[in-house]
Amino acid sequence: MDQVRAIKSSLFIYLLTSGSPLLILRGRAVSEIDPRPPQETTGDVMSSGVDSGLQGSSSERDPANPSGENPELLKLPTAANSKNIKLQGQFTEFAVRCGISLVFVVLVAALMIISPTFRRPENLWNILQQNSIIGVVSCGMLLMMIVGGFVHGWLPLGVVAALATGLVVGVLNGLLITKARINPFVATLGTQVLIQGMVFIATNATPIYGLPSAITVVGLGHIGPVPVATIIFAAVALMMWGILRFTRFGHYIYAVGGNKEASRLAGVPVDKVIIGAFAIGGLCAAVGGLILVGQTGIGSPAAATTWPLSAIAAVVVGGTPLSGGIGTVLGAVVGTLLLGVVANGLNLFGVSPYWQPAVTGLVILAAVGVDSYHRASADGD
Repeated sequence: MDQVRAIKSSLFIYLLTSGSPLLILRGRAVSEIDPRPPQETTGDVMSSGVDSGLQGSSSERDPANPSGENPELLKLPTAANSKNIKLQGQFTEFAVRCGISLVFVVLVAALMIISPTFRRPENLWNILQQNSIIGVVSCGMLLMMIVGGFVHGWLPLGVVAALATGLVVGVLNGLLITKARINPFVATLGTQVLIQGMVFIATNATPIYGLPSAITVVGLGHIGPVPVATIIFAAVALMMWGILRFTRFGHYIYAVGGNKEASRLAGVPVDKVIIGAFAIGGLCAAVGGLILVGQTGIGSPAAATTWPLSAIAAVVVGGTPLSGGIGTVLGAVVGTLLLGVVANGLNLFGVSPYWQPAVTGLVILAAVGVDSYHRASADGD
């Protein structure tokens, strides 16, 4: 098949092939566009069709509508109504794009006004440092969720010994999903249990101490006032943004997440795209694992097993649906920081740690509910 070119915007993706272009609207293939020009219609036939459509025959006129005008045309919006509809659509699109970001900005501003401790630079840098691991993992999770693979516990972060380990595990997950046709949730959950069991056997479930002190620079070091972990988080986020925005592979991720079958028919290498997305996700998990080891100074086989769920929550709060096809790096970053700011604010106000998961859950439900409502409004549902 000829070369495929994907053109992505915030609303649509065109998959252009040598045949008929496929239109994917908001992550869903909605139609196949006929490239042939429309058939010409003679003036007499067109004029007669217009006359009959606008006025109708005298014998079929409705007594309630003596003018004979088509009632459907009477329902057409006026210029003022059209302007209002356009403004409403623009507001809905703005809410979908920036709703979570606005919530985050308002929350941070409110906490800065209420709590002097919160607005101290040391506390703000601490928030960034504490959430850098979840942020790095969320960037990898974003790609896997956009491509349409809702995952769970796909790699225990504490067992990551090297970046190659995360890469290999990510490729393994991708192969299980694409070649063995195993559900992504089942495949990644099974991989987690398998690897964690092997690590428990190898270490006798005992934490490993005596790691080189130099590794703590990754988790606890600073360059000036900026934590090294935060710099790594920013670098990973910029890399993921560049991949999704400027590369063909990134465009293919959106297309495959929107409609795998339509993408396959358009010539997109669906299996390779899924494997690549999961490989990058595994690599991001490995980077997060190295930061974790740097912060704790030990290698624990049972550490951070619930953090993948935290990463999923951050990505979902940032506006990426579990169905895939839609999502941004900015959303994942804001979702991560939003949950981190909520947790930090609860600590500063002395809220019981037993209440914190409940409050975080309410924030997730509220954010996802509002986002889903605006997306449904934008789709006209």
